[in-house]
Amino acid sequence: MTEQKSSQGDAYQMILQAIDSGVYRPGDRLVESELADRFGVSRTPIREALQRLETQSLLSRDGRSLIVASLDHNDMAELYMVRSELEALAARLAARHATTEEVRVMERMLEDDKARIGDPAALARSNRQFHRQVHLASHNRFLVQQLDLVYRSMALMATTSLAIEGRGETALAEHQAIVDAIAARDEDKAAEAFRAHISHAFESRLRQNAESQGGVA
Repeated sequence: MTEQKSSQGDAYQMILQAIDSGVYRPGDRLVESELADRFGVSRTPIREALQRLETQSLLSRDGRSLIVASLDHNDMAELYMVRSELEALAARLAARHATTEEVRVMERMLEDDKARIGDPAALARSNRQFHRQVHLASHNRFLVQQLDLVYRSMALMATTSLAIEGRGETALAEHQAIVDAIAARDEDKAAEAFRAHISHAFESRLRQNAESQGGVA
């Protein structure tokens, strides 16, 4: 029984990671047999993983097929609103509870990210790691769980807003403001800095989508 549950969990995590890393993108069809061959597991855990992902709205139905879901404008607006409030709370709690070592780790992350400017894919990966470090520094497991759910839905965005020219440098400066506030134990400022960061990220995302659709000259 334990081995069966492990297979189910492994299949779920492998498919989720493939969506998150862009192997499967919004609109792509997921086929049980192809997934079983790719990941080297039987079709039963694949089927159960797909059902779980559909329940979480990460997959949607297209006739009899399951496809990777996509987010429309309203979906994104709702997601960013929830993300803004939850991450602001995480920053506030991090300013209250983060250890000296956790703050140093955040500062080192920012220093390392300077070398990633100009590489949106690498910056997107480290960006997510930085955000999770703030989440963990809140020392509130229930909040971390909710943010994990939010970030699963973030995987449905096919591109990163960090690909916009200049956004990498701006995002790094915003991260610095968050860390500075956490290090200073200024809860209000940490929450405010994180809300501003998410607001700017959403604005960049909207501009990116408009440009890709030919809505901006």
